[in-house]
Amino acid sequence: MPSRDTTPTAPVRSMNPVRIWLYTLAILVVAMVAVGGATRLTGSGLSITEWRPVTGVVPPVSEQAWAAEFDKYKDTPQYRILNQGMGLSDFKVIYAWEWGHRLLGRILGLAFFVPLLMFWWRGLVDRRLGYGLLALGALGGLQGAIGWIMVASGLQPGMTAVAPLKLALHLTTASLILAGLVWLAAGLRSGPSEPAPERLRITAALLPILVLIQIGLGGLVAGSKAGLVHNTWPDMDGVLVPGASELFAVSPWIENFVDNVTLVQFNHRLMAYLLLAAALFHAVDASRRLPASGTARRAVGIAGLTLAQAGLGIVTLLLAVPLWAGLAHQVFAMAVLMMATVHARLSRGAAQRTLASPAGATAAFGFEDMMGRRA
Repeated sequence: MPSRDTTPTAPVRSMNPVRIWLYTLAILVVAMVAVGGATRLTGSGLSITEWRPVTGVVPPVSEQAWAAEFDKYKDTPQYRILNQGMGLSDFKVIYAWEWGHRLLGRILGLAFFVPLLMFWWRGLVDRRLGYGLLALGALGGLQGAIGWIMVASGLQPGMTAVAPLKLALHLTTASLILAGLVWLAAGLRSGPSEPAPERLRITAALLPILVLIQIGLGGLVAGSKAGLVHNTWPDMDGVLVPGASELFAVSPWIENFVDNVTLVQFNHRLMAYLLLAAALFHAVDASRRLPASGTARRAVGIAGLTLAQAGLGIVTLLLAVPLWAGLAHQVFAMAVLMMATVHARLSRGAAQRTLASPAGATAAFGFEDMMGRRA
């Protein structure tokens, strides 16, 4: 008779709780980007002049405390140049936006680290996933520091807003964190999947990179207020391509890429065209090579989102960046990034992903010995 393997099979645990947690964190990041966008568009980002990571969680509650915070704001260049004569009630509004943005950052930090420790203790975080999560945690801490450096740049003499380059860095870092979260979450899908053909994998991987570059360029547009000029399309006030004397009017020439609103907007437009062309090419290519497949459906979905985002960007420009359009354009960019990142990850393919119980052979990350003793 054929021999039977009587070795007990270790029960496996689904990675769904970790995956749901990661996507929940991604939603929180999008919410924070949205609130940050509203803070910028309402001119609220410089209303809190101190970085108090712990005590700053409590807003002013007495009239004396509000008066003290208002006095600090009155000492900023933004107040003296732009908001001279602002009343306390108006100050409370802009303060609320910035305080809410910082509070959401604290909530996001807790929502990351507390469940991470719980999942780690339960053995649901293997070594590869653990390294990825720790890297994202470190990037999140760096993001908080970048946020304060950005705010501090707007408190310097003569400044009425934050430095465009620092704002672009702050937004791009948030986008990197978002992409990292959904990349890890997509890699935890249950069940094996075959990788897409090499050319489709390469173009799928290129799309989130292009989206990140475009988001960074969009941050420069927002920081320099380049969306308030050349409010025509497809031309720029009558010309398709501005002359070199206008694109490089600032000296030294390298500063044009940050401080020259014409070049900043022009670069954002060019990258939008490149991104849209790449997304459409990828959708057509995937539909021809793998018709009716998940890869093709995702590629077509990304092309559709990119086209919608381009249309929204044009509307935002033509309307000279009203609050609703500016926010929608920023949040929709996060949606494009999320879908492009998930698509890039799934196009790589994956083996069956499960973790054994403590009695199994698959080691968790960090608590292997402890988990073994508990078993």
